[in-house]
Amino acid sequence: MNDDTRPGPPPTRVLVVDDEPQLLRALRINLGVRGYDVTTASTGAGALRAAADRKPDVIVLDLGLPDLDGLEVLAGLRGWTSVPVIVLSARSDSGDKVDALDAGADDYVTKPFGMDEFLARLRVAVRRASQASSDGGDPVVTTSSFTVDLVARSVTRDGAAVHLTPTEWGMLEMLVRHRGKLVGQRELLREVWGPAYESETHYLRVYLGQLRRKLEPDPAHPKHLLTEAGMGYRFQV
Repeated sequence: MNDDTRPGPPPTRVLVVDDEPQLLRALRINLGVRGYDVTTASTGAGALRAAADRKPDVIVLDLGLPDLDGLEVLAGLRGWTSVPVIVLSARSDSGDKVDALDAGADDYVTKPFGMDEFLARLRVAVRRASQASSDGGDPVVTTSSFTVDLVARSVTRDGAAVHLTPTEWGMLEMLVRHRGKLVGQRELLREVWGPAYESETHYLRVYLGQLRRKLEPDPAHPKHLLTEAGMGYRFQV
């Protein structure tokens, strides 16, 4: 019997949420011809229904929706799913980007955008989600001060759960997965925030400071979240 008749993996399911018909059509066509299974919604309420019904692998979410603010939709999604969300927005202010990332977005794309870059970001989001779900081995990393569970995506300190924002978790996860090794500034920015943020080094200082305050016994003299000036960061057990 010829094994070539076996079915391949199912297509990646993408939910695109935007109230601009032309953009919805362009994304549906561009994603469809590349083998994605595309569902669209033009309202926040429709997005939440479609996310629950279709169980997408990745969601592309516009912030400027007619019925709900995109951040409200994002909060609604994060109440029950960790599916990657790529935010689309005409808002280019860094504060808006930080708000979206802190609310649980995995990436932020400013309109207008190039289709090639958008598709690359989509592939990265799907790949990272797939890697996170398939990680094997011992996922628990314990230091003298706190414990990180990479599969459960949780952190405990002195027996109590530590709340981290999605962006704080993304940064910590990247460092923990490369524990003992130097992670360069550009690499960290690219993986956590996306390719367009490789020069935004101030993000790293802000978020590392927040992580140290939450996790290090003496944030001013960290033992685990270390800075190598001008080069990057290192996680030391």
